[in-house]
Amino acid sequence: MAKQSIFGRISTLVRANINAMIDQAEDPQKMLDQLVRDYTNNIADAEAAIAETIGNLRLLERDHQEDVQAAAEWGSKALAASRRADEMRRAGNTTDADKFDNLAKIALQRQISEENEAKASAPQIAAQTEVVDKLKDGLNGMKQKLEQLRSKRSELLARAKVAEAQNKVHDAIKSVNVLDPTSELGRFEDKIRRQEALAAGKAELAASSLDAQFESLEDVGELTEVEARLAALKAGGSAQGALGAGAAGDGLGQQQQQLPQQHQQ
Repeated sequence: MAKQSIFGRISTLVRANINAMIDQAEDPQKMLDQLVRDYTNNIADAEAAIAETIGNLRLLERDHQEDVQAAAEWGSKALAASRRADEMRRAGNTTDADKFDNLAKIALQRQISEENEAKASAPQIAAQTEVVDKLKDGLNGMKQKLEQLRSKRSELLARAKVAEAQNKVHDAIKSVNVLDPTSELGRFEDKIRRQEALAAGKAELAASSLDAQFESLEDVGELTEVEARLAALKAGGSAQGALGAGAAGDGLGQQQQQLPQQHQQ
């Protein structure tokens, strides 16, 4: 019962503390460090309870040993009184012999009483010894678990960090799925295409304006020549006619020179 009550209470506290820390854990390292501290404190409580149990056992053992020793002493006294009575009786002193026999009887009664007390405490001592042995084994088991927890602390922290990183990656993937960056790139590309089309339109418009300017220059040239001829006509008219006549005369002269040459042949 003592073993069950001690470790039952401790295990309940340990489970409660662990469950509370796991549910409220934000920093795995702080949680593990607190778990080690709490487990160490629980072991200290167990050690105190076991020490008290062992102390009670040692008291029982001491009382039992005293009972056994007292029974042996009373037995020695009874034997001594009986021998003294026998000596007195051999000497013919029956009165003193009866007196020592009565003392021997009293000593034997006390011996029996001490032996009964020793016998009564023996099963209790045996049961308490078994409980103490089990408590010691349980305490050693707790200490081994504490050492395992301490040795695995680094491993647990590393696993916690890996799990945290994985959760961050999964959250990032979720955010990418919710807000697809390719759609943003598509809109940006469409904007660039519109800007490129606008630039091409401006270039085409500039080219057409340049052609129009050259055409206007040609038209200006033609008008200038017309104006010049008109001015010549107004100035005298003969100049342009003479120029035309001279050109015609030259043509006739060339034809007349070619005719005699044809007859001579």
